[in-house]
Amino acid sequence: MLARLGRRQAEMVASFVPSAIAFGGAGFCGLLYFTDWKVFVTYIPFYGGKFKDQKTE
Repeated sequence: MLARLGRRQAEMVASFVPSAIAFGGAGFCGLLYFTDWKVFVTYIPFYGGKFKDQKTE
């Protein structure tokens, strides 16, 4: 199957790379938002402020 992949298919895949990176980044940010992962969410401006009054363990 890989023998059938040529230059045109490689160009098509390369055109989707920016979209895949953007989609993955948005998915990761959504994961952080919905899981409230404190390690990373504290560094998000305005949103991380809700952890300032809580004790750090």
